[in-house]
Amino acid sequence: MLVSVVVPLLNEAGSLRELQESIRRAMAGTGAEWEVIYVDDGSTDGSLDALRELHAADPHVTVLSFGRNLGKSAALAVGFREAAGDYVVTMDADLQDDPAEIPKLVGALERGYDLVSGWKKDRKDPLSKRLPSRVFNAVASRLSGLRIHDMNCGLKAYRRDVVKAIRVYGELHRYTPVLAHWAGFRVTEMEVTHHARRFGTSKFGVERFLRGFFDLVTVLFLRRYLMRPLHFFGMMGFVLFLGGFGIGVYLTIAKIMGEAIGRRPLLTLGILLMVVGVQFVSFGLLGEMIANLKGEDAPYPVRVRLSREGATRAA
Repeated sequence: MLVSVVVPLLNEAGSLRELQESIRRAMAGTGAEWEVIYVDDGSTDGSLDALRELHAADPHVTVLSFGRNLGKSAALAVGFREAAGDYVVTMDADLQDDPAEIPKLVGALERGYDLVSGWKKDRKDPLSKRLPSRVFNAVASRLSGLRIHDMNCGLKAYRRDVVKAIRVYGELHRYTPVLAHWAGFRVTEMEVTHHARRFGTSKFGVERFLRGFFDLVTVLFLRRYLMRPLHFFGMMGFVLFLGGFGIGVYLTIAKIMGEAIGRRPLLTLGILLMVVGVQFVSFGLLGEMIANLKGEDAPYPVRVRLSREGATRAA
């Protein structure tokens, strides 16, 4: 059995050596083969230099580095693509996630689950982060139909089939449990230890919750209308066109009865509704055409690659 640990990071130079040692200790007692894939998301604080040292000292370490900040979803996407393990574990690099939890998560996979999401029940963050996160998780859980407490915990474990089946792009990394659940995989949640941050600063502010809401809308839309966009745009277009057509019929009758309608705002509104309705139906038809084209994974360019075969630079 091979376990791949994928660690996306941005400006976490101070924690990387301790993190690697903690992962090594956690994996030493499992008896499993393992690898660690660090994905540097355009760090500017010397993280890449620290990763070079870890790679030189430990053959388990693979390093991927972006030339600029592309986001956590992009980092996870390339980490999933690189991972060769039967099981894939993700965790943050700030030492708030505890590598000692890895054997417990992997054990749940061995019992038959496909994805195990960590739950930071005793979260060591200020109230200004905990309270909005609790509200966000409650709303996301209810709307998605997957009843778990902590969608955005970085510590998760996946079977290989899951990471190869779900597409992570934009900022949809928050919803990998939902995407896996909707794809038919067995998802569960386990309490995990959470530590206070000791190095660096948080990379997320209040705006993450607004982005998270829009991401939730995206996920819900993709769930219901990805392969049938005409059902969404066509319905809205039909309602708008019907409203405009009804106004047109009313004004036509009024004109026949001798009433002047040329300067009535209602005439403009009726025409506008019909035009917009036709446009929405056209959007739906274009969406249907796109949905029938073969999609490809978004190309996330890797600037530096350090693997067991040595260092190469992406073309």
